[in-house]
Amino acid sequence: MGVNSSSSLIFFLVLGLSSLLLITEAQKVPAIYVFGDSLIDVGNNNHLKLSTLKANYPHNGVDFPGKKATGRFSNGKNAADFLAEMVGLPTSPPYLSLTSAPNKSNAFVTGVSFASGGAGILDGSDNPFGETIAFNKQIQYYSQVYGELVKELGAQQAQKHLATSLSVIIIGSNDFLGYFKQDSSVRSKYTPQQYLDLLLSNLKNQLKKIYNLGARKLLFAGVGAIGCCPAQRLQNKTRGCNEETNYWSVKYNEGVKTLLSEMKSELKDMAYSFFDTFRALRDFIQNPTAYGFAEVEAACCGLGELRAKLPCLPIAKYCSNRKDHVFWDLYHPTEMASQIFTKLMFDGSPQFVEPINVEQLIAA
Repeated sequence: MGVNSSSSLIFFLVLGLSSLLLITEAQKVPAIYVFGDSLIDVGNNNHLKLSTLKANYPHNGVDFPGKKATGRFSNGKNAADFLAEMVGLPTSPPYLSLTSAPNKSNAFVTGVSFASGGAGILDGSDNPFGETIAFNKQIQYYSQVYGELVKELGAQQAQKHLATSLSVIIIGSNDFLGYFKQDSSVRSKYTPQQYLDLLLSNLKNQLKKIYNLGARKLLFAGVGAIGCCPAQRLQNKTRGCNEETNYWSVKYNEGVKTLLSEMKSELKDMAYSFFDTFRALRDFIQNPTAYGFAEVEAACCGLGELRAKLPCLPIAKYCSNRKDHVFWDLYHPTEMASQIFTKLMFDGSPQFVEPINVEQLIAA
């Protein structure tokens, strides 16, 4: 369902005021703990010597304060930044930037990000990129943070702190991109259904570990319409979306929603929001003018057809009209797309976020 023109105008008026209003009006959370991949990496991969998947070079960051490339796979801020703004917190810093800090326990109290470009549910998802922090490793780091918080706050207070904080999880895209790439070796081992079942089985155990380490308010963002990213379109002779990839992305999101619902039934003190990134991205593509977009197929930064034959390297060209592009590079959204995604997460309708939005999750 699209957004009509009058509601679109209201949407952008609210969006423009959100950074001013939400910090004062939204109920605060003590911290945000972030797990995930390049969609919300704020610089962890900068600290990985063997990683080939980094964004600490131009033209990334061209719209970030100071026009500096920070390790975010974006022209500016990403969803982690916007979510922090909406609850009145600074962006949770990269975990690897704090490991040698003398006062790291104090830093952990206001939140930390474990997200890493190339990370997946399965440890093997990172193979094409060299070193990364897979989801299992991120949870190990979170366990260490949990121990530090217990030492800093005491066991009871640490549990209360984590129970009222937001735990944000955006994971799964790399697992599917790896499976559906042209030279995938994984496809010879698993049918799509077997692979999906494997992902969901691993994810169930991972989410329960996070819960057992104190997390009670979970924001989980599903995978987007991966088949519509410029890199996937480039594999299609018609330059249309890869519908097979999209089909299984939807199946994954349905599986995650079922998993979260089952966890909620079992763990009564857990609350969650599931953001349907697929539905939101599809709406951007099908109704671009309602959101202020004009270009929904090509990347803003890159080289070749759809600016998707080469990544956003310093030798690449980037568009001047970045606010009307959905995609920044081969895979990642622009700052504007991330801002709208986050707005829909925060106080959007059940069309995009269920069973409650983040604003309601904070109050739960």
